[in-house]
Formats: sequence, C-alpha cells, structure tokens
Amino acid sequence: MGWNRWEVDGECGKVKGDRGRVEGRRWRLVAPVCRRDARAPGEQKGGLVAGKLWGLKALRISRRSNPSPIVLSSWFSMPLLELKNVHTYYGSIHALKGISLSVEEGEIVTLIGSNGAGKSTTLRTISGLLKPRQGEVLFRGERIDHLPPHKIVEMGVIQSPEGRRIFPRLTVRENLEVGAFLRNDKAEIARDMERVFHLFPRLYERLNQRGGTLSGGEQQMLAIGRALMGRPRVLLLDEPSMGLAPVLVEQIFSIIGDINAQGTTILLVEQNALMALAIAHRGYVLQTGEIVLADTANALRENKLVQHAYLGIG
Repeated sequence: MGWNRWEVDGECGKVKGDRGRVEGRRWRLVAPVCRRDARAPGEQKGGLVAGKLWGLKALRISRRSNPSPIVLSSWFSMPLLELKNVHTYYGSIHALKGISLSVEEGEIVTLIGSNGAGKSTTLRTISGLLKPRQGEVLFRGERIDHLPPHKIVEMGVIQSPEGRRIFPRLTVRENLEVGAFLRNDKAEIARDMERVFHLFPRLYERLNQRGGTLSGGEQQMLAIGRALMGRPRVLLLDEPSMGLAPVLVEQIFSIIGDINAQGTTILLVEQNALMALAIAHRGYVLQTGEIVLADTANALRENKLVQHAYLGIG
C-alpha cells in the first residue's frame, strides 16, 4: 500500500502516473478535492472524496471549463499477497521460472496444473520453506521472502500442507492446539476452536482420539482446522481433496467456501480443477514452472484449452 499522485484526464477515466496504468485493479480513491466538480462513488465530506472503486470504469470526473487535468493524491490498494518474477530451484533444477501472481483480500484464487507444474513449490516458496533465488514475495506490500517460516506464520500466512501431515500420536484436540502455538490469547483460542468444531463437527466427536486413527477425510479436516487455529490472513491449501472419496471432496470444498465467506482469503492448489474453479474467483494455470494462463474462474472454465487439458471436456 502506498501514496501516489495520479493525473486524472477527462471523463474517459484515463489515469497515468509513475506507477503506470492501474486499469482493472481494485483501488480506492481518497483525495483532496482540487475542484468541486470532482465526483467518485462514496461520500464527499470535509473536502474529501472517498469511495471504493473497482477499476477505472467506476471513476467519473467532470472538468467543466478548465482544460487542465485534475491532479489527485490517491491511495492505491496493493494485493494482500503478491509474487513478482519468482524463480525457485531445487538444487540445479529450475522449478519456478518467473512466477508472478496476486491474491486480493477476500478472494479464493486457485492454481491448477498437472503434476510437476510447480503448484506446491509456489506454496512452499510463499511459506518460506523454499527461498527464491530471484524475485519477491510480498504480504501487504512487505517483502517476506527473506523471513523464516515461523515469522511468516506470525504475520498470518499459514499453510495446510499436501498429504495432511498431522501429528498421528497426538489427539485431535492436541493437533488443534499445536496450530495456535504462537498465540497466547486463551479466550480467543477457545473461540477459534469452537469455530473449527462448527465447520467440522466430526472433529468434535473425535476430540480425544489420536490423529493417526482418523479416516483420510477426517485427517484432512484436522489439517485445515489446525491451520485455522493460527488465524490466517491468507490460508494456503495444498491439494485438500487428494485421496478422498467423491462425497468427501464435495464436503471439503463446501467448507472451503464457508471459510472464505467468513472472511479468510485463500490460495488453493488443487488438481481437481473442476471443483477448484467452481469455488474460486480467479485462477492461474501453471505448466513446467511458468504461468501460461490467468483469468477469472468462469473464463477459465469456458476456455477450450483448459477444458481439454484439465477438465476432461472435449
């Protein structure tokens, strides 16, 4: 997030500045009213225009008789999570080749692709488990790619890993408590545990049962619940449907939608592209470490190449 000065030119909403074009990005205009004829969605109070704008089409400027551009100081809302030209290696293997993506607050964004495309590597890079040799990972505009994983968790970027990776000898309750190990607000921890039980009633029924004795679906519920106990600002989900029966896959994805509806931003890695695109707002397609396609989830579902390669259509 940051301040910038934008030159707003006429009713067409053309905007230019030292950060380049901002068309199509979510932003909010908070500006001194240089002229009383400036208009934007929202309220005008105390000489301020305040409104949340979705791209430049929402902007309306009337210049009346003065031909000079209206210069406004605007506040540009950065993505909650952003990767810029990230290159990650496993030894000499170039796994991510210049990945750039963004996740806005409140979204579900999905990464789809075949095995070995780089989806899990992307999440591991965000989590700090892998360090990029080039590029930046930013959370709320602040670089986090140099931080150790536990510091990234403290900031609110929390992963539910592929393969669940629960602690098999700990009980359900103990696994959930591990998820809150960086917190000391006991009352809020208890409240969050109740939230997990509301989302996953089966876990409450298994509260004192060892994690290793749970079914695959129950272990996945526990892995997601453990991540939620850290109060994530961004929840990274890695293959939540892996190995589950179809009826459980539908249940897990329904709950993921509920988690997002409660205010948690989600970056979802999933081979079941049909289910992922059904609940996501936007998506990226990865092939051999590169993003080859990015669009809204609806547009990706209608894309012929995506249908053929990932949805089993055509």
